[in-house]
Amino acid sequence: MVFEIPDNLHPNCAPVAWLLGTWRGNGHGDYPTIEGFEFGQELIFTHDGRPFFHYMSRAWIVDAEGELVRDAAMESGFLRCPEPGKLELLLAHNTGFAEVWYGAADAGKVELHTAGVGFTETAKEVTSGSRMYGNVDGDLLYAYDMAAMGQELQPHTWARLKRA
Repeated sequence: MVFEIPDNLHPNCAPVAWLLGTWRGNGHGDYPTIEGFEFGQELIFTHDGRPFFHYMSRAWIVDAEGELVRDAAMESGFLRCPEPGKLELLLAHNTGFAEVWYGAADAGKVELHTAGVGFTETAKEVTSGSRMYGNVDGDLLYAYDMAAMGQELQPHTWARLKRA
């Protein structure tokens, strides 16, 4: 699928323009406090010409045949581009926590690290994270490392998504 950079793209967003659109695919997850799992996922990045993208993600647990088992994580937020290559990410999760991230983008690669995490009294305690997104042969590959529930920062989810 051919991707075209929108005419109204803010110049600060140029290093992450490749993210725009809808991405779908499958991934894997694991963590010491849970059983490993497979999931389907959809990511959507939109913009309106200002120096940020709106971001939304939804995931669902699938079985070995790829069939839906149950709905899973959702997150929504804003990927802010205060200057070319510099990133700020604000995320809210359906599981009761919110995060502020800082990072950088360069040549089809995005790296982000948490600067702060807040959570509701009923949420599991998440203390930090690291995310990497990459444009690999036109697909979006990502890895999310998490520190939570008394565990140190370590791999949690990873996926390969294709432009829809």
